[in-house]
Amino acid sequence: MPDPAGAGSAAEALRALRERGWTLAVAESLTGGLLSARIVDVPGASLVHRGAVVAYATELKATLLGVPDGLLARRGPVDPDVALRMAAGVRERLGADVGVATTGVAGPDEQDGKPPGTVHVAVVTPDAQAVRSWHLVGDRAMVRERTVEAALRLLRELADGSGDERAGGPDTA
Repeated sequence: MPDPAGAGSAAEALRALRERGWTLAVAESLTGGLLSARIVDVPGASLVHRGAVVAYATELKATLLGVPDGLLARRGPVDPDVALRMAAGVRERLGADVGVATTGVAGPDEQDGKPPGTVHVAVVTPDAQAVRSWHLVGDRAMVRERTVEAALRLLRELADGSGDERAGGPDTA
């Protein structure tokens, strides 16, 4: 059963998108479909949400989302620029106005030298784009949940124009 606070965040993000007349596409890596599931838990989500791509494997970020192979080779899949390219790619590939993406290391082990809890979230809209990065504290489930909450918060901020570079993220180390 979804967390009521999380569902509220998804409802708020969808409301802000609907008010702008924008559609949404989601690209997920470390959240593995959890973000899209949270979105579709909201009644009426189909008025805004076009679909999602879970690109867990690195090569799928390139083939499905258009992340440049060179960027992935140089920096690996856990990188703020990769998150931004994922968001832009899913927006384009699914024909949506807005793309949101998550990438990172949920744990328990590090990946490509990045410690568990390393997270990057990106949102691309017709008006703006933003990437936020955090080091989240907690076990695998907690890191994934906090990433979903952070993605929904950033999505809402950019959709309703309240984005603030100083805005807090999820609990960090």
